[in-house]
Amino acid sequence: MDVADLLTSAGINISVCVVAFSLYSVLRKQPSNACVYFTRRYISETIRHDDPFSLHRFVPSAGWIMQAWRATDEEILEAGGIDAVVFMRIVVLSIRIFIIAAVICVFLVLPVNYYGKDMEHRNFRFESIDVFTIGNVEEGSKWLWAHCLALYIITCAVCVLLYLEYKSITKMRLAYITGSHPNPSHFTVLVRGIPWSQDHSYSKSVESFFSTYYPDTYVDHQMIYRPSTVHKLKKDAKKMYRILRPVETEYVRGDKPCYLCGGTAHTFKLLQNGEDSIRSQTSIDELHPTQIEKECPAAFVFFKNRYAAVVAAQVLQSSNPMLWVTQLAPEPHDVYWSNLGIPYKQVWVRKIVVLLIALAFVFVFLFPVTLVQGLTQPQVLIHWFPQIKEVLKLKFLNRLVTGYLPSVILILFLYTVPPIMMLLSRIEGNVSRSDRKKSACIKILYFTIWNVFFVNVLSGSFINQMSIFSQIKELPMMLAKQVPTQATFFTTYVLSSGWASLAFELLQLFALICNILRRFILRSKKEPTNIALTFPHHTEIPRLLLFGLLGFTLSILAPIILPFLLVYFFLAFLVYRNQILHVYVTKYESAGQFWPIVHNATIFSLVLTQVIAVAVLAMKKSPMASGCTIPLIIISLLFNEYCRKRFSQVFKRNPAQVLIEMDRRDEQWGKEEGIYNRLRSEYCQLAYISRDLTISKDFSVAEPNRQSRTDHNSPQGADENSLKQATELELRQ
Repeated sequence: MDVADLLTSAGINISVCVVAFSLYSVLRKQPSNACVYFTRRYISETIRHDDPFSLHRFVPSAGWIMQAWRATDEEILEAGGIDAVVFMRIVVLSIRIFIIAAVICVFLVLPVNYYGKDMEHRNFRFESIDVFTIGNVEEGSKWLWAHCLALYIITCAVCVLLYLEYKSITKMRLAYITGSHPNPSHFTVLVRGIPWSQDHSYSKSVESFFSTYYPDTYVDHQMIYRPSTVHKLKKDAKKMYRILRPVETEYVRGDKPCYLCGGTAHTFKLLQNGEDSIRSQTSIDELHPTQIEKECPAAFVFFKNRYAAVVAAQVLQSSNPMLWVTQLAPEPHDVYWSNLGIPYKQVWVRKIVVLLIALAFVFVFLFPVTLVQGLTQPQVLIHWFPQIKEVLKLKFLNRLVTGYLPSVILILFLYTVPPIMMLLSRIEGNVSRSDRKKSACIKILYFTIWNVFFVNVLSGSFINQMSIFSQIKELPMMLAKQVPTQATFFTTYVLSSGWASLAFELLQLFALICNILRRFILRSKKEPTNIALTFPHHTEIPRLLLFGLLGFTLSILAPIILPFLLVYFFLAFLVYRNQILHVYVTKYESAGQFWPIVHNATIFSLVLTQVIAVAVLAMKKSPMASGCTIPLIIISLLFNEYCRKRFSQVFKRNPAQVLIEMDRRDEQWGKEEGIYNRLRSEYCQLAYISRDLTISKDFSVAEPNRQSRTDHNSPQGADENSLKQATELELRQ
């Protein structure tokens, strides 16, 4: 591929982005699309659709770009929480790293590569991309030291930036834990593997066990029931609601005089009494004895303070590690209820089965990747399809088919990966939605790195790709030979998968099509429900890390990719900020649990780059430069080990010092009783499975909680203020 082919691919993607961004700026102004492009505001308040017709609604504008650019980190924190702030910091970190890499490599390494051999250069447009790679440098050239110097500068910059970011995000996570209002998950332990007893139920076993071994700190527990039991309770509650509904409509007109007793009949009192009666008949805690068999061997156990819950969660409860297995409970909105009923003995079997299925899927995916690689080579393409030989003689079509089409086909295949990995993470048995998304993120990351990078680099037949496992010692040399030759494919992949994917992310095509069908085809006037989407960390973080891997490995080998990569990260900064502020809704908080994945993946990319550089410099017969690169590998690994010891433990366990101070503060403010009253209602299984039923939610608990969120003079309001102030202070630092 020459520069003209690359510019053709860039021109196509620039056109797609300009059209998509212009179309978005028009579509977002239409009142009928408020549920698509302003979902956060749409679900929280009523948006009028009777805006007068005006011409500016149909004229493209860049106002949304300025709004996204001017948005502060405090606004991102308020809209999306800690996870959104951490994600945007990943984007900003990538921009900082690759600005440094672009300046060093474009102005130092790229001229060395271009003038590395004594040759007559053609017109710039018709120059082959290979002349911009390290393959164009003569063997034994003293200019190879420029590549070694550039790699030293990039490594030092990455380590410094990663350290500062890790330190800052760790402080932000601690500020979230200490500054938030009392979180029910801090007092709750999830217990699985409860042993079966013929004498009494699981509930009695839990009560007997924890009241015996934790008599001073055990408060209560909540059993987990099979979905069939919960659905039966939901049906019973719906029947009861329909029976009492005529009473509500009869008295809803106002206070009618009661001639029998001489008073007035208040609708609110009648409904409140009905509420109590329904709760008493459908309470999950007072099941009929025939429902005891529906209990699962799992329960939420509540403790008096945070420290006691942490101790109970981390201590081995029984001599048999498969019984009485404890862990800190997820946040109530984060609980994945359908997986809580899975017997703990099945979990490890499920993990093994999921691992085997994922590996099988990786190997099956080798076939479409091999097909894509064949499309990048005209001779292979003509061998497969002889009839297109004449078509490929046209320069524009040749550039389109061999330069742009392969990356588009690979992207279409890759769109099938996230749903499959999400399904596997669900089968795996994760008990929280954040853990499920985190597990899917790791699977997608491994999958994309292997299939997009390694398989494309080690291109060839399926048998040739499998042969690398028998030649693992030769892998660095194989990568050193093949990575520079794949620079053109990876550059076009950044253009098609990066730029275009951001354009489609902005347009929200699926939600837009559904909205058009509902409004203009089905003519439905009913307002849409369940339109709130959480941010897709499991797909966007692997994409960012994959592009980071491509940028690292090609920075000194083929620096021509860096400008296109920087454009992608700048566009990502604007698009993701806009989506977090207006589209995605935060339903639960993991407090930055995705950051360790980012850190480890970045270190892996950096070490892989250094290993490839050592092999490339050795192939170029520059042993001194190759030997001087080896210490960088050791430094990077030592730096990663230091960060693991210094920071990563905070993302796995909560510090006892912090928890004890929080417990003492609650004791001084006298908030213990309010916390105990909330625990059972927060982890009510019926309430979270049936969102449309509020019967199981105690109004005496829900209303004070809602009031306390707005009362800034109360201790709980003070907690929220302290959280916001502490986190905003950390953001400014």
